[in-house]
Amino acid sequence: MRLNKKISDQSLDNPHNRLGVSRRGFLKGTTLAAGGIAASGLLGKGMIRPAEAATPRSSAPVEIKRTICSHCSVGCGVYAHVQNGVWTYQEAAFDHPINKGSHCAKGAALRHHGHSSRRVKYPMKLEGGQWKRLSWEQAINEIGDKVESIRAESGPDSVYWLGSAKFNNEQAYLFRKFASLWGTNNVDHQARICHSTTVAGVANTWGYGAMTNSYNDMQNSKSILFIGSNAAEAHPVSMQHTLIAKERNNCKIVVADPRFTRTAAHAHQYVRIRPGSDVAYVWGLLWHIFANSWEDTEYLAQRVYGMDEIREEVKQFPPEVVEDITGVDEQTMYDTAKLLSDHRPGCVVWCMGGTQHTTGNNNTRAYCILELALGNVGKEGGGANIYRGHDNVQGATDFGVLSNSLPGYYGLAEGSWKHWARVWDVDFDWLKARFDQDEHRGSVPMNATGIPVSRWVDGVLEDPDNMSQKDRIRAMFYWGHAVNSQTRGPEMREAMKQLDMMVIVDPYPTVAAVMNDRTDGVYLLPACTQFETYGSVTASNRSIQWRDKVIEPHFESKSDHEIIYLLAKKLGLADELVKNIQVNGDEPLIEDIVREYNRGMWTIGYTGQSPERLKYHQQNWHAFDFTSLRAVGTDAHNDFYGLPWPCWGTPEMKHPGTHILYNTSLPVKDGGLGFRANFGVERNGETLLAEGSAPVGNEIGDGHPEFTADMLKQLGWWGDLTAEEQAEAEGKNWKTDLSGGIQRVAIQHGCAPFGNGKARTVVWTFPDAIPKHREPLYTTRRDLVDKYPTWDDFDDLFRLPTLYKSIQDRDTSAEFPIILTSGRLVEYEGGGDETRSNPWLAELQQDMFVEINPFNANTLRIADGDTVWVYGPEGGKVRVKALVTNRVDRNVAFMPFHFGGEFQGEDLRGRYPEGSDPYVLGEAVNTVTTYGYDPVTLMQETKCTVCRIEKAA
Repeated sequence: MRLNKKISDQSLDNPHNRLGVSRRGFLKGTTLAAGGIAASGLLGKGMIRPAEAATPRSSAPVEIKRTICSHCSVGCGVYAHVQNGVWTYQEAAFDHPINKGSHCAKGAALRHHGHSSRRVKYPMKLEGGQWKRLSWEQAINEIGDKVESIRAESGPDSVYWLGSAKFNNEQAYLFRKFASLWGTNNVDHQARICHSTTVAGVANTWGYGAMTNSYNDMQNSKSILFIGSNAAEAHPVSMQHTLIAKERNNCKIVVADPRFTRTAAHAHQYVRIRPGSDVAYVWGLLWHIFANSWEDTEYLAQRVYGMDEIREEVKQFPPEVVEDITGVDEQTMYDTAKLLSDHRPGCVVWCMGGTQHTTGNNNTRAYCILELALGNVGKEGGGANIYRGHDNVQGATDFGVLSNSLPGYYGLAEGSWKHWARVWDVDFDWLKARFDQDEHRGSVPMNATGIPVSRWVDGVLEDPDNMSQKDRIRAMFYWGHAVNSQTRGPEMREAMKQLDMMVIVDPYPTVAAVMNDRTDGVYLLPACTQFETYGSVTASNRSIQWRDKVIEPHFESKSDHEIIYLLAKKLGLADELVKNIQVNGDEPLIEDIVREYNRGMWTIGYTGQSPERLKYHQQNWHAFDFTSLRAVGTDAHNDFYGLPWPCWGTPEMKHPGTHILYNTSLPVKDGGLGFRANFGVERNGETLLAEGSAPVGNEIGDGHPEFTADMLKQLGWWGDLTAEEQAEAEGKNWKTDLSGGIQRVAIQHGCAPFGNGKARTVVWTFPDAIPKHREPLYTTRRDLVDKYPTWDDFDDLFRLPTLYKSIQDRDTSAEFPIILTSGRLVEYEGGGDETRSNPWLAELQQDMFVEINPFNANTLRIADGDTVWVYGPEGGKVRVKALVTNRVDRNVAFMPFHFGGEFQGEDLRGRYPEGSDPYVLGEAVNTVTTYGYDPVTLMQETKCTVCRIEKAA
């Protein structure tokens, strides 16, 4: 199958290129073989010329801009050289404290993203099956008129504002504020389908749902367990820190994965587990840890609640049971448990291989419980190192681009809305009136979680009588979002056809523009790349990094925050949106947005990072230590790089940020913390506060609840507040006191504002209080279903009915005998629209493929490079290349998720606006992935469905 018709026949017919130019072949030289994408004329007429004598370079001065890679969330620094407004050259920042001069393939190709000719060049709409050019004024007016009409007929919840992990922090904050002013919680972004189960599971274990340590701190690890993470491909530069630990500390690396990955190639021990068996695997490790008394008993007594209940659950998973469920034998389990126990501190690393399951929240909690049992949390070289996907998926999550949260994870209760109404300086009653006022199943929409992005399809297709909102979704804004990264492709196409309107806001048209099967009602608005604007971005380790504007907006593109403002003006919301934010022309000032969220985000400590402090860190990369991230010298002395949250109090307090969460060996003023006291003070007669453990210098010296004005009075510390602080803090707590005085005084006395509690292993508010192994909805092990069944169906989760048992009861194992899982490639990112439009990256991987074990390939008479059909149990099918490999065993097939532009054998290249089709097209794996959602977050299931593979005729 020729996925790129522009590649020469010579290149395609070469048997060594059946799955695209090999990495080895590409990297052997820098000239690129004739006939390849980058050398075939696709870069533009006349760009490949015979060698000639050098001509003098431009005498224009070279500006060097500092920016951050816009791909994964490692946060690599980049020096961009600009002449006459043209980005002419880039280099990995040699003095950047995270990447130290390293780049992956995607990072090395950034410059082309800024100057790509494949971008959307001006606003367009689909009319009569043809793309028609519009002015910005026409586009905003038409779109605004339509959404106002839908609002009048069906209410504000019938317009869905799907945001982006590609926003910078300021744009993410402004977007959530805009959706709130519109009057809906039907707002979400990519985190829902990558790490929502992490945020829920981890936050409900020890207080914050984020990475506890950092990539750099892994240099201090003595052991590392990668489970559901293929960091060598998904987060390549992060591996330098792992390999430093391996060399420096003899750090032992364990990789548990259904597939032998490039990360596994670096491991001391590779463990092949059955997809969907993570909880049983972790309980198998704990069975040996408890049986041999390898747990940290003092740590558990002081800082952990409920481990005895975990012991009882673990007893149900002796070695023979674990082997039956996971496929891992007793000796391997014992060896791994002993290795992790003997080499402490150790950390656990996970990514979407652990999160994207119907049991995702159970998985993430189990990983945390393993770390608690070993006493690894709150220590250098330990913790939960959670690798996020997109460059700002952490920040966009922190800033509340979510259907269940406001900025700073304030939730949707009335008190949270009143807090943000004060920050925004808008009348709460006016804000409340913007929402649908009707009660649906016991709650009003303002205080009810919206429909998450994972289920927007059902928000369109479901009978409104079964939904907890006034009407179905009628208009979708896809803002920096790849729809091919979502499951149930055939149903998605049907949902797109039924919408009144689709608006795609992106530098590229994305797969949404071509897979929808529509002839009208689709708008394309060209957004800038992050290199054509400036602002901050939060890496996985919570460090906040400032980006320069590298180049001016290309073509007719506009920055995301300018587009938000233009829509707000059209919809009559501009005055409220930017009441305290300066607007230059139509562009809200980024620095003022930072100052506004500094005023409100006390919960997670986004209050101490002023624009000035962030810019100073950016201009002094060289001052920060490569391991500790501490600044040495300069005005940032003793700060942690990027002021990782929580950075408590006001910027004037000069808190250094928190490098390692829950580290009691440091004073709070210097980045120390206990666990957050977020679950009450007592349960079943047992304390939930720490016992005999507190950060250094804590004047209470033991566990204590979160701080309130009343608590300061009881402790005799109220007088430490200024008169102005007392006036503001009266009746408030550490999260709602806009003066910051409560936080300042608590820290002055050595206490964390959020208290000093115990981590909990039992989450009594979740469907499974203790993490349970439950068989996937589509399982090939029908013999395990009765013992480890899924949940019963739910009538109302996030406004929608959600199916479990009724799907698992369908036995599809005979017709679909192979487990299908998906994952990443180093060459592409996300849905791939951007990276498959980059000729340097497209050269590296030209075909979508499925990995098949040689045993299965021989049985099915499939040879390496053959074209095959992959069928799913819900009617989806894809036509792809076969890659025959032992990376997967005979029970599993693997496909990457970065492809799009073909749909069930249909080539959609002709549907793209002229000149904007990606160089490489291919089927999306999510055309064959199936129904399945985590009951806490509605995370989609992508790692464990089933399929059938047949050779194509």
